[in-house]
Amino acid sequence: MAIILLHIVAFFVMAFNVANCQSFIGVNYGQVADNLPPPSSTAKLLQSTSIQKVRLYGSDPAIIKALANTGIGIVIGAANGDIPALASDPNYASNWVSTNVLAFYPASNIILITVGNEVLTSGDQGLVSQLVPAMQNVQNALNSASLGGKIKVSTVHAMSVLKQSEPPSSGSFDPSFGDVMKALLAFCSATGSPFAINPYPYFAYRSDTRPETLAFCLFQPNQGRFDSNTNINYMNMFDAQVDAIKSALNSMGRGNVEIVVAETGWPYKGDDNEVGPSVENAKAYNGNLIAHLRSMVGTPLMPGKSVDTYLFALYDENLKPGPGSERAFGLFKPDLTMTYDVGLSKSASQTPTTPTVPKTPTVPTTPKTPSAVVPKTPTNPSTAPNPNKGVWCLPKKGVSETQLQANIDYVCGHGFDCSPIQPGGACFEPNTVASHAAYAMNILYQTAGHDAQNCDFSQTATLSSNNPSYDSCNYPSGST
Repeated sequence: MAIILLHIVAFFVMAFNVANCQSFIGVNYGQVADNLPPPSSTAKLLQSTSIQKVRLYGSDPAIIKALANTGIGIVIGAANGDIPALASDPNYASNWVSTNVLAFYPASNIILITVGNEVLTSGDQGLVSQLVPAMQNVQNALNSASLGGKIKVSTVHAMSVLKQSEPPSSGSFDPSFGDVMKALLAFCSATGSPFAINPYPYFAYRSDTRPETLAFCLFQPNQGRFDSNTNINYMNMFDAQVDAIKSALNSMGRGNVEIVVAETGWPYKGDDNEVGPSVENAKAYNGNLIAHLRSMVGTPLMPGKSVDTYLFALYDENLKPGPGSERAFGLFKPDLTMTYDVGLSKSASQTPTTPTVPKTPTVPTTPKTPSAVVPKTPTNPSTAPNPNKGVWCLPKKGVSETQLQANIDYVCGHGFDCSPIQPGGACFEPNTVASHAAYAMNILYQTAGHDAQNCDFSQTATLSSNNPSYDSCNYPSGST
């Protein structure tokens, strides 16, 4: 009994650590509002979540100070209007770094400076031509302060920097950016700085409102979109957009440059004539995106890791112009309560719940203790596994890859150890959805308790007495 309890404690410790060490989940903290809580309250709110990084559009000293000694990574921004001075005057860049970085670092964990926002697609050729020189001067100022290897410098791009994005393998940058893009990517490659993008499946859905497009955008079951160049069937728009950027980087010979998602989100309400905004859709997109990131599945072109992704946004910005949806992206309200729950809270009383997706796996919120497990008699005893032998939870034959991927995302996104099916892991090969799903589904069954409902997954799983282990890949086993 003591050994069993130790295993249960170990499981909870493991799940807690995974939920609270997700450095790839960030959030945008916009301030175009007159009703935001004080920075000190926001800092406490962030510490109660699994959010590890915050992106500011400027460099508000009150916010930077409030985040001191929290360990939260901070992205600060130089405005588009600062670019001409930063580009033409190295002293201006040094003073900017001194005022906005050195005054707070390292107590405030500043990790990235974004010089301008969506400059290349702004249409301002003066700013475009000055962007890379401005970035270089900021980098030089950091180097002079011995921070060049600790704080990165980048800029943020709209997805429209791509000339082509479908299929993802054909992703390519607009050639009109020419030498500027070449210089920018050379800078990123030389300094180890990321290429930051703003992918919004929401905007893709607005231009194509078919039900299948909505499912594709919300990570919900769909037929996928096939890329005949790579034989990859993309199951969600987020992966397709990120991989289109990856292909564009590869085509420029800069595949080594890291991609960061600087903004992505979905509005929970909008004007009457807007298509797409709703609490249901916003919760599905953000919740399923978080589960996808937590699964560490990655994208088809970048498997086994999750790109740093900054959700848009922490709060609504009630002074933003434009349609109603522009003022309805906030995950939290000004009173610090959740607009809707996507499983970001660390609180045990707010355990992350399964995002609302058709046919999500059926598993309990918390593992049952051995005393609570009541073996269930199979409906067909003649085909049931022998209780005196090992038993494994495996996918049924004929289950679609869409459902199997949903099962993987669920298991890996809820704190179970999926490292063996990540690149380099003992069970990564064969690198197929079916093989990875079998391991993931079994690890939940073995860890959460040998109850039949822990091997249900919306009736896509079954118990088997045939050991699926192979070579160095060992599937844990239990008994019914």
